Amino acid sequence: MENEKAIGSYQVPLMMLTVITGFIAGILGSAFCYLAHYFHFTSISPAIILAPINGVWKQEWLGVTITIILYGLISIAVALFYYLLLRKKTSLYWGLAYGIAIYLVLFMGLPALIAGMKPIYKYDFITILTELCFFIIYGTFIGFSISYEYNEQQQLKKTNINQ
Repeated sequence: MENEKAIGSYQVPLMMLTVITGFIAGILGSAFCYLAHYFHFTSISPAIILAPINGVWKQEWLGVTITIILYGLISIAVALFYYLLLRKKTSLYWGLAYGIAIYLVLFMGLPALIAGMKPIYKYDFITILTELCFFIIYGTFIGFSISYEYNEQQQLKKTNINQ
């Protein structure tokens, strides 16, 4: 089977690994963002995604759980987009650039569409820097994970062909 990684005797398709990577990246990223928000490193709460919905429950455990799961699901699409465009790239810089590109799209293009989100220049420096660092780490995690698995599977194919 094409683009698969062996786990024991079971083959995992690269597409499935991409979905898992995206989901985990979204969950970890939003959880760390909640932590950064709690310690006032960023004034942007991850719960901003729930801004169109009314209710105090958004700030309680249910809102936090729903928010983290939503970011995990959205992150699957982000990872699949990386898979389609950049999976063959081997440098960490591609993931870093991908994270910066996501940051720019979100903070330059989406404030008009997301209720409660301000243009980037209206946030304090610590918030801007913290969010940029999170997106660089996020993009690098997704990029490296997908590219590494892709290249590993290509090497495995070459090894199997040469035997």
